[in-house]
Amino acid sequence: MERSGRGPAWRSALLVAVFAQIGAGWAAHAQSGRVPLDGFARLLLLIGPVLLVVRHRHPVAVAYGVGAVTLVYVGAGYPYGPVFLSLALACFAAVVAGHRRAAWGAVGLFWAGHLLIGHWLYRWLPPAGDGPTPWAQEVGVTAWVLAVLAVAELVRVRREQWGRERAERAAAERRRVDEERLRIARELHDVLAHSISVINVQAGVGLALLDSDPEQARTALATIKAASKEALGEVRQVLDTLRSPGEAPRSPAPGLDRLPELVEQAAAAGLTVDVSAEGKARTLPPGVGLAAFRILQEALTNVMRHSGSRTARIRLTWQRDALELRVDDDGPATGGAQGGSGNGLVGMRERAAALGGTVETGPRPEGGFGVIAVLPLRAGASKEER
Repeated sequence: MERSGRGPAWRSALLVAVFAQIGAGWAAHAQSGRVPLDGFARLLLLIGPVLLVVRHRHPVAVAYGVGAVTLVYVGAGYPYGPVFLSLALACFAAVVAGHRRAAWGAVGLFWAGHLLIGHWLYRWLPPAGDGPTPWAQEVGVTAWVLAVLAVAELVRVRREQWGRERAERAAAERRRVDEERLRIARELHDVLAHSISVINVQAGVGLALLDSDPEQARTALATIKAASKEALGEVRQVLDTLRSPGEAPRSPAPGLDRLPELVEQAAAAGLTVDVSAEGKARTLPPGVGLAAFRILQEALTNVMRHSGSRTARIRLTWQRDALELRVDDDGPATGGAQGGSGNGLVGMRERAAALGGTVETGPRPEGGFGVIAVLPLRAGASKEER
């Protein structure tokens, strides 16, 4: 059985049929000059609601069909009354379904037929001796027709607006999910890329010194253990956030306060890092602090993986409303593209852009490679606001 937006269509059609049968009886008592109700009249009063059962599946056919049945009822001289309710619902359903022309056409044909019957065909149609329909009554019929169509148009517009709002909410939710997936993927990439780079370097050192310098090999293995433990902890924190998106993280997100750890990890991997700062340091918002940490982490990872230099320089410049991060190495490149096509460099740019900042990367004129990131000290500030 076909359903409407609020329930089965036959329920409303049954209600209209009962109301039409009862209401027509009352109208017959009040309009003694019209043709009394008979079996044919009762049948016409029933056909309209029966057609309404399929009004959502075939709105155009139902609108014209109910209009024709209603016109036959009026032309037969039966009393005015609830017979018009079926026509109103049929046209209403057609307009809401998007078939506005069909609704206007059905109502227009009915209105034209009513004028024809009331001012010309009444001479040959029952009841006998009937005169032309008063123009005041025609005005009332016209007003009723326009009111039905106006309400139907209002409901149609409102439904379309609701549909657009639902689509916008669904699109916003999809964007939010996509952004969350991207954030998690970026976090995992940054954590794993840095830790695995350290592990890879230390594993090479351990293998090379395993026979000649067992103590140094032991130190390399200890570094591998510490790096893998830290990586597992950060991965677990990211995955906990994924499993319980509404809960607070069990440990605070990393920030610049963990920069000494990055320096120690890099030193364990054979990379000497010089850190300098300029300007007055301030407390960073969590989002800015995390982005700064991950950008520095990725930049140092790239030095370990792609540069022959064993020295890197980090410079923090605290500006009035922004923090500039600069990471330089002297090169040369040892393999792998240092341009902007890697996932790590893309991730750095995305992190900065999400906060209204920028990241510039590329070869330095004096040799080596450089990363310059500018992050606004107010998370999410745009360039225009800074």
